[in-house]
Amino acid sequence: MRGISLKLSATLLVAVMCPVSAVMSEASEREAGDAPKMTLNAKPAYAVLKAGEKQLAWMRVGLTGFHREKESRRPPINVAIVLDRSGSMQGEKIARAREAAIGALELLQPTDIVSVIAYDSDVNVLIPATRLTDKEQVASVIRNIQANGNTALFGGVSKGAAEVRKFLDDKHVNRIILLSDGLANVGPSAPGELGALGASLKKENISVSTLGLGLGYNEDLMVELAGKSGGNHQFIENASELAGIFRREFDEALSVVAQEVDVKVTIPEGIRPVRVLGNAADVNGQTVVTRLSQVYSDQQKHVVIEVEIPASMTSAATEGADAGNVTSLASVEVTYTNMHSNKSETLAGIVAVTFSSSDDAVKASIDTKVMADVVALVASEQNKLAIELLDQGNVEACRKTLEDNTRFLSINAVQLRSESLEKDALQNSIQLKELEGVTSNAAPGAVRSRKVGRDYELKADQQATKP
Repeated sequence: MRGISLKLSATLLVAVMCPVSAVMSEASEREAGDAPKMTLNAKPAYAVLKAGEKQLAWMRVGLTGFHREKESRRPPINVAIVLDRSGSMQGEKIARAREAAIGALELLQPTDIVSVIAYDSDVNVLIPATRLTDKEQVASVIRNIQANGNTALFGGVSKGAAEVRKFLDDKHVNRIILLSDGLANVGPSAPGELGALGASLKKENISVSTLGLGLGYNEDLMVELAGKSGGNHQFIENASELAGIFRREFDEALSVVAQEVDVKVTIPEGIRPVRVLGNAADVNGQTVVTRLSQVYSDQQKHVVIEVEIPASMTSAATEGADAGNVTSLASVEVTYTNMHSNKSETLAGIVAVTFSSSDDAVKASIDTKVMADVVALVASEQNKLAIELLDQGNVEACRKTLEDNTRFLSINAVQLRSESLEKDALQNSIQLKELEGVTSNAAPGAVRSRKVGRDYELKADQQATKP
């Protein structure tokens, strides 16, 4: 994926990007009595593009998880709770971690599968994977966890994965929840090594959610592990927040309605795929392939694709026998496991546009919701650039990039009437505020700003929170 080159100004992104257009598909309509299904909504940002010009166009491939009542039947969760008990966790941190893990057990049922792993210099399986028929026994073991030693984080995750594999099943929601407050200093410890582990686990349908506590942990390592496995990441500054965050993570795992979600987008010959935002993807010639680990009840997840359309194609579509014809930008196929019916299902749709010589027709055809999603993902790329500048020690350039990005988000929030972009602008302003008066990337404010920024990036790219 090539880097972003973007001028952030008072001009709406739409005007900057030669955006895209048009139509389509509600590909999972339900008949009475059928099991609920996901909805595919594949659309361009513009239904009409300017004729006679080479176009850089955006399209969004969106999926919406069907609604599942909390009281309704759900798939069992197969979860490994992996807790850091290194010396830096002593005191309030380990006490709050124990309390949070025990509290989260109350959300589970006897059919759910739980394992508990604790790690310091060594890794110990305290509760081997077992159905949760005796919550008090599991809670009692967690209460006795004490903090001491170093941080064998890689080993902790690996042991957690081994326990999850004992009951690995595509009818289960398979997840590792990892808590750490420090730097991995026993065993593999590079972000790339943990990212590779996450990617391997994703292929097994196991996701890892990482909870980073305090300012001492390595956010690159934790974000790579979560992102590559399809899990969540959360920066937790205060141990008092742990109980609520554990509960939210378990709530999300319990609301999974689809997993093993494979998206294939085929671009017609003559139209060039430029880049994909929102999820790691493979671009092979005219085909874009990506996998989303899970979709939650009512959650909207999407990837955004930029394509280049040659002028010859935009002209032909407005001339002679081709005048007024709809032009296909992409065909989309999605396969996934429905966690309600326990069956593999397929959705299909088309993204298409028309061309016009009228600027007014192009402008009027904008889909503001699609464009807001494009803006959010472009802004996430700019946020990554800001962090790169901070890592280089160029605090001033980092601050300037965040200022421009905040302005960019705020302007588009107004133009597109988007509350989500307003929240993203606020997020950038929080990062910016932490850098006030900071001249070194080692200062506490810079460390905090970086952690907030990395946390935001993954949430923006994966749409990790439900709407």
